[in-house]
Formats: sequence, structure tokens, C-alpha cells
Amino acid sequence: MSALIDVIMPVFLVIGFGYLAVWKGYFSESGVDGLMKFSQGFAIPCLLFTAISTLDLEQNFDLALLGSFYTGALAGFFIGFVGGRVLFKRDWQDCVVFGFCGLFSNSLLLGVPITERAYGPDALEANYAIIAIHSPFCYGVGITAMEIARNWGGSVAALPRKVLKAMFSNALIIGVSLGFVVNLGGVHVPHVLNDAVGLIARAALPAALFGLGGVLYHYRPEGDMRAIMFVVSISLVMHPVIVWLLADFNDLSLSASRSAVMTSAMAPGINAYVFANMYGRAKRVAASAVLMGTGLSIITVWTWLHILP
Repeated sequence: MSALIDVIMPVFLVIGFGYLAVWKGYFSESGVDGLMKFSQGFAIPCLLFTAISTLDLEQNFDLALLGSFYTGALAGFFIGFVGGRVLFKRDWQDCVVFGFCGLFSNSLLLGVPITERAYGPDALEANYAIIAIHSPFCYGVGITAMEIARNWGGSVAALPRKVLKAMFSNALIIGVSLGFVVNLGGVHVPHVLNDAVGLIARAALPAALFGLGGVLYHYRPEGDMRAIMFVVSISLVMHPVIVWLLADFNDLSLSASRSAVMTSAMAPGINAYVFANMYGRAKRVAASAVLMGTGLSIITVWTWLHILP
């Protein structure tokens, strides 16, 4: 019970405050939009830049860690994609959205604060190693699959340009890329600029969590409930189970195993809805999966905190 109260509830209370503020009219829809634009377009990219630019890449970019996590993520995409077609008879573009929901866990807004509260700030290095390629990898898979589904029989030569343009229009990927440039290039960032970026970065998680609560208020569990629960079960059950088994098989360290499993156990991130909205496909299923998955993850995360040593 202490894990639920001390680790999980503070994070979800911040989300709840955002939900309540919008529900009761204390915070407007335009305010939520502005807050999310600030957090996702500026504060979180600054957080990722700071983390990646100072990360010990040689020590933390462990192929066993990344292989364990992303094998589970790809399995989630494949099962979501096939399930959308076979079980729910959706068209191929909707199936890509189902797969993306199973692929993209909320690694940053939920994974980082919960891991930090459970295991301390020093446990986050493996989280940031996963997060460093999370958006590029997931958007690369999702956009490539969607563009293939949309342009079946069309020009293959134009596909790489479309994928790269969509990916590098994403502020998160820009923040990660600049962090790698500074880290790998040994670029010296002036102290005053570093402090300014750090100030913005420290606002990222509380602002984004509060804003996420406001966004979730506007979602409703609509559409095919069976499809929604199918997508949620991939994120909350299948993905972390696969990662847990692979972490043991690959003999990951305790810290790396905790980060990989806890990150994979998060609900579909808000980017699952952003992706669905970008293409105008399966939006109600994606939105409802974010809402219901975020609520149900209180139970599943609590379970994983008891399973992991």
C-alpha cells in the first residue's frame, strides 16, 4: 500500500488536479492547449536535451536493455495491427493506429516520475537511454507503416522523404537530436544558457502532468469498447510481460530491469492520440485508450512495483 500512496498517487493527483480544474471551469480549454504546447513544444524538449547531452552514452546505451524494451514495443505494434484487422475488421490505416497505441508507452510523463519516486533520481539513466530513441523509433515505425498503408501501389522513392519530414517536425525529436549533437560532439554549452534551459526543463513534468489531466477531461470512452480494452491490454499487460521476460533472459542489471519494465508498463502516451489525429484515423479508440489506460495503470503499476525486487 505504501507504494501506491508514496509513489503512484502524487503523480496521478497532479493529473487529477488538471482534470478537476478543467471540469469545474477553473482552467479553460485554451489554457490547457497553451500549457500542453509549452510543455510538449518547449519544456519537455529542453528536459530531453539536458538529459541526453549529459548522459554517459557508453555506459547506458546497453543493447540488451534497448533490445528488451523495443522487442516488446514492436510486438505490441504487430499484435495491435493484426488484431485490428483480424478481430475488429478495421481497414489498414486504422490498424496502424491500433499498432501505434500498443507501441508508444507514456515513457516520459508517467515513466520518469514514477521510476524516480520509486527508485530515486539515480535510477533514471536507463529511462533516458530508452527515451532517447523512443520518439524517433516509434514515430519512424508508425509513420512508415501509415505511409505504406496510405500509398499502397504508389511511389516508394517518396516514402523516406515523407517519413523524415514528419519525424523532424516533432519538437521532442529535435530536443533529443540536439542533445546527441552536444554529447557526441563535445560541444560546450555556456553556463548561463545551460541554467536557462534547466529552468525550463524543471517545469516540464508538473506542467505536462497537469495539462494531461485537462486533456483527458475532454476524452470520452467512446467507440468499440472491445477494441479499446484490446489496445489497453497490450500496453498495460503484454508489453511489460515481454520486457520482464527478456530482461531476465538478457541478464539485465537490477536498475536497468526496473527502468525497462516500468517504462513498458505505462499507458499509451498522449502521442498515440496525436498520431491518430495527425492522420484522422481511429481517433476515438486512441483517445479512449489513453484515458482508460492512464486510469487503469494505477493498478498495474502498483502490481509491477510489488513484482520487481
